[in-house]
Amino acid sequence: MRFLTALFMLVCSVFMLTRTADAAVSISIDLTTQRMHVNSNSGSYTWAVSTARSGFVTPRGSYRPYMLKKMHYSRKYHNSPMPHSIFFSGGYAIHATSAVGALGRPASHGCIRLAPGNAATLYKMVQAEGARITISGTSPAVYAKVKSHNRSYAKLKAKNTYAARQAAPTSNPLAFAPLRGTSSIKAWQLNPVGN
Repeated sequence: MRFLTALFMLVCSVFMLTRTADAAVSISIDLTTQRMHVNSNSGSYTWAVSTARSGFVTPRGSYRPYMLKKMHYSRKYHNSPMPHSIFFSGGYAIHATSAVGALGRPASHGCIRLAPGNAATLYKMVQAEGARITISGTSPAVYAKVKSHNRSYAKLKAKNTYAARQAAPTSNPLAFAPLRGTSSIKAWQLNPVGN
């Protein structure tokens, strides 16, 4: 009888652990689109967020919240208020912002900002169920820099100038030979500087 009771208790505890693990709120933040997708027992939501602006970073990866604070003041950034803070990595948190006009584009020092009502809703869900936070994508500010660099390189390449030839990645040393000013490749090889 003891064996059956112990077995029953073990099965019940495994069942309860499985239900608790399933109950965690799933929070997915996409840095590229500046959107947060939330799935929980109370429903599914998609909200605009603001993540790190140019010069700052929002860490990517998977996290679990380690601290919740209904009201926090940032010591690093002039005691700025961070209502409904859900801390997930070092000083990084998901929290409410009064700068709702900036939502949907990068604007923070690295935290993930939400509209006050959405932050309060998320805070209550995480408090009740726990959470898994996943941050992925590329910040639009970083993407814009790469895109701008690629456009600049394409313009140089289209002009077929000496500068474009220097900017082009290559392993051929003759790729940097000037187009004009030397009578032949052989003459350039003997005197590449042109003195």
